[in-house]
Amino acid sequence: MGKIFPYAAANNESGETGLVPSIPINLSYKGRSINVSGLIDTGAAVNVLPYSIGLALGHIWDENKRGLRLAGNLGRFQAVGVLAQVTVDSFPPVDLAFAWTELDTVPLLLGQVNFLMAFDVCFFRSRLQLEVTPKPE
Repeated sequence: MGKIFPYAAANNESGETGLVPSIPINLSYKGRSINVSGLIDTGAAVNVLPYSIGLALGHIWDENKRGLRLAGNLGRFQAVGVLAQVTVDSFPPVDLAFAWTELDTVPLLLGQVNFLMAFDVCFFRSRLQLEVTPKPE
């Protein structure tokens, strides 16, 4: 059974507030844990982790040698691959890969690889809700 989440208020680059499919998640890595919101982005090829959140989890930028090339608005910024454990609501935690970017103004993005491989998501935009269900075992 899935969990229903309301769309959340978010400001865009122009400072206007809109409603987006963002959900509360817990990220953990090597004993550190942080509660954040993740924007579910079906157009994002990968999960994207903002710089300050990666630091809060204990990732060290200079230790990550595997650079990634991001596309779109993030294409001009460096990114490296990192892992984190993600817990959505009371579902069992899952290990996810992130492109950790040196940019801090990007939201935490939950994309195709591999959030949407671990969870099924149904969007009900007209009701301003979404349903998240863990992938069946």
